[in-house]
Amino acid sequence: MTAEAGFIDVIMGVGILLAAAIMMGELFSRIHLPVVLGQLIAGMIIGPFALGAFLLHPNTGESILQIGPEVRALGEIGAIVILFMAGLEMTPKEFLRGGKASFTVGALGVVVPFIAGFIVFQHFGFDALQAMMIATALTATSIAISIQVLKEFNKIKSPEARLIIAAAVVDDILAIAVLSVVASFGGADALDTVDLIDVTFTILKILAFFAIILIVAIFVIPKVMTTRLWKSTGSIEGIATASFFGAAAIAGSLGLSPIVGAFAVGMALSATAVLQKVEKFASRIGLIFAPLFFAIIGAQVNFTTVNLDILMLSGVVIAIAIATKLFGCGLPSILFLKDKAAGMRVGIGMISRGEVGLIVAGVGLSSGVLTGDVYTTIVIMVAVTTIITPIWLRLDYRKEKRMLY
Repeated sequence: MTAEAGFIDVIMGVGILLAAAIMMGELFSRIHLPVVLGQLIAGMIIGPFALGAFLLHPNTGESILQIGPEVRALGEIGAIVILFMAGLEMTPKEFLRGGKASFTVGALGVVVPFIAGFIVFQHFGFDALQAMMIATALTATSIAISIQVLKEFNKIKSPEARLIIAAAVVDDILAIAVLSVVASFGGADALDTVDLIDVTFTILKILAFFAIILIVAIFVIPKVMTTRLWKSTGSIEGIATASFFGAAAIAGSLGLSPIVGAFAVGMALSATAVLQKVEKFASRIGLIFAPLFFAIIGAQVNFTTVNLDILMLSGVVIAIAIATKLFGCGLPSILFLKDKAAGMRVGIGMISRGEVGLIVAGVGLSSGVLTGDVYTTIVIMVAVTTIITPIWLRLDYRKEKRMLY
């Protein structure tokens, strides 16, 4: 196969994945299910281990949908774009203003799942690095779905809603930091023990990186990112794109996950006068890269290897995912809100793993840390928690409504 023919196959495969993700996302939106879940399932259905196996090239007879290095690279760019967009949602001041309740709930929402996951999966025979990567996937939280339910029941301004949103911000930052620590060990070689000096050094690098970004955000970015300096059409958007890709590259060269750099630049730009223009631009590129990322994640799930062992492991991962968020986020929320029902709703609202969980799975697979079976298990966990969170939250609010009337 010539280089040109290989390139045509790549863009054909990407086009099919993107079209499938958009159509399935639209379908899920219409039946009031998370769009992300639809895009993920689209990749599973159309991927090379499912229907994609029958989409054959007329000349070579091979499947058109091959998830090779080029397609994976596009997926990694998608992860960088998603985390940049997440960073735009929160200013450094908002993060620092979170308060004791949100910091405590968010931190415990990371620490409890990570420790529980690490202990349990080492007990199951996984080496330290694999156990840490699975545990990292358990730390993530995606509250976009929970927010939709809160809006549906007019609870978006309730104390539990404010705590869910603020704690999720802390949770996401800490989860990304944990991912950087785990990813810094790199490679597929098993670790029998974890070097605390290496871990401490990586954490210090992350803190230093964010501290520099914070200083730049306060003193440099507002002066550089202005319409007075950049007047031609597209200049602001171009500089923003160069900034988050550049920061991702710097983070990667420091041994951190590139998504940390993109997230940090998003946070820095969120405090500038050009935020609205950058957000509008980011949302447009996100319309392409976000669905593509989730479809690529789904397309790498190999259903042909799913057996009783994988289903049993998935059950254990799902049980830990639910229990640790209820315990780590729900119990402290009861103490802070002084309301058992509202506190447990915080725990329920934090169960969904969503985007960050899938990013962890993708990083684990691409680095060779996770096997295909464990990768499939994590994707199943993300899908199940994404489905049950809105259902559980709706049932809880309907129960409260019936009790009031």
